Amino acid sequence: MKLREIVLISIASILVACSPAQDPRPTPPAAPPVVVQPNVVSPNLPSLNAPSVQAQSAIVIDTITGRILFQKNARTPRAVASTQKLLTALCVYRAGPLSDPVTVQAADTRVEPSKIYVSAGESYTRQALVKALLVRSGNDVAKVLARDVSGSEAAFVNYMNQTARSLGMTQSNFKNPHGLTEEGQYSTALDIAILAREVTKIPFYRQCMRTKEYAFQYPDGRTKTLTNTNKILKRLPYCTGMKTGYTSAAGRCLVSSGVLNGKAVIVVALGCKGNAVLDDSEKLLKWALE
Repeated sequence: MKLREIVLISIASILVACSPAQDPRPTPPAAPPVVVQPNVVSPNLPSLNAPSVQAQSAIVIDTITGRILFQKNARTPRAVASTQKLLTALCVYRAGPLSDPVTVQAADTRVEPSKIYVSAGESYTRQALVKALLVRSGNDVAKVLARDVSGSEAAFVNYMNQTARSLGMTQSNFKNPHGLTEEGQYSTALDIAILAREVTKIPFYRQCMRTKEYAFQYPDGRTKTLTNTNKILKRLPYCTGMKTGYTSAAGRCLVSSGVLNGKAVIVVALGCKGNAVLDDSEKLLKWALE
């Protein structure tokens, strides 16, 4: 059996079998090194028969090989909003067991606008907070995790940038763990695709990103239903998640992934207006997989 078939079967089986009760840190499935292959089209021209998209920057890559299938301004630096929370989540995963306890501090809660509304003094596992980060994009939980992992947000940002460079994200610079606009913070569609491909190797994260909604539990027993911000999950049955983002500077952004008919791809669309980010992402997933 070919390596590509083995990896695809492995991904499909884990997506079906994985549950929140499992150890969140199983050995990732085998995959080629995270190196996106040289582009097969010129930097700003669409691939043959590819749909027209409104996104300012976009890219489609093969999840297994890293080969670029489509790109539009994929190397243009720009704000990427909360899609960079994928890097925050990856850094947390690499820093130690997700079962480790975390206690919220008052400074962690001083952020807007997207919040889970955790409170100072409350204790959670990193696993519980990462799931809220990936499903509902809580800025407060991003700050909690960053401070918990590195001791301070500034130290965590250094860790983010070191991790990004180690992945080959050569046109990125991060200033915070949540993606709110900050001068000097930027990435590219290509770099975010490289990041997303690395994140797909983590079974627990794949399970989180494809969760449409779940009940987040606070320490006092209260629960809150968190609905996934990625509406492509409801549009396409073969969408396997990933991450949304929005700020006025970045526009609407979306990283989406899909598996169908023996193929797996990652789509990044940045700098969209309104529902164009959903339309663009849906068109590119269909073009690449159907």
